[in-house]
Amino acid sequence: MKKVYPDADSALFDFHDGVTVLVGGFGLCGNPENLISSVHSRGFKHLTIVSNNCGTTENGLGVLLKNKQVAKMVGSYVGENKEFERQFLANEIGVELVPQGTLAERLRAGGAGLGGFFTPTGYGTQIAEGKETRMIGGKGYVFEKPIVGDYAFVKAYRGDTYGNLIFRKTARNFNPVVAMAGRITIAEVEELVPVGELDPDQVHCPSIFVQRIFLGKNYQKWIEQRTVRPRSR
Repeated sequence: MKKVYPDADSALFDFHDGVTVLVGGFGLCGNPENLISSVHSRGFKHLTIVSNNCGTTENGLGVLLKNKQVAKMVGSYVGENKEFERQFLANEIGVELVPQGTLAERLRAGGAGLGGFFTPTGYGTQIAEGKETRMIGGKGYVFEKPIVGDYAFVKAYRGDTYGNLIFRKTARNFNPVVAMAGRITIAEVEELVPVGELDPDQVHCPSIFVQRIFLGKNYQKWIEQRTVRPRSR
């Protein structure tokens, strides 16, 4: 049950080039900033990243992309990252675009130990090419396989020393399903408390899915797009 590490670097003691990493977050919300920074500064390469998107050009997962550390990106959205767009169009990176709901369910299936699932999303489109399809109740479905990663990086608001996690509002996003689907799940938290301090009814991710945890620091909490109301005259 010894899961607590001093920082991101120590929690990544066995991380290496070429691994598949599942990363929580949505845009710049709920990003495991310390873990991303550690991977960036230590220069690991040839990574396959599975995440809803790749952050922006300068922040979030975008720093790994900009530093040419990502060999393949599996995600749903690329619109806020100009470097991602450039690498994609120049065939410098492998990209697998997955409908957002399908991506979430593939991660959940991986964490639940399921062999896959049928979904109507993508039936009759390029998404279905090369995949098993089936008519169910007169409607077309596509078979999607689960996703499991070598590592999963998640960011939580509070966690205890066993690895039980509580997320804060929309920062929950993809983090719970990412935690489920990692062979080694590493959680960074804003507050780390002793076991027994968290209300069990409020726990969003139980400790069984978390292998390592540490207290994060220096969170920036970037705003991806700042929108303000025009000043009235």
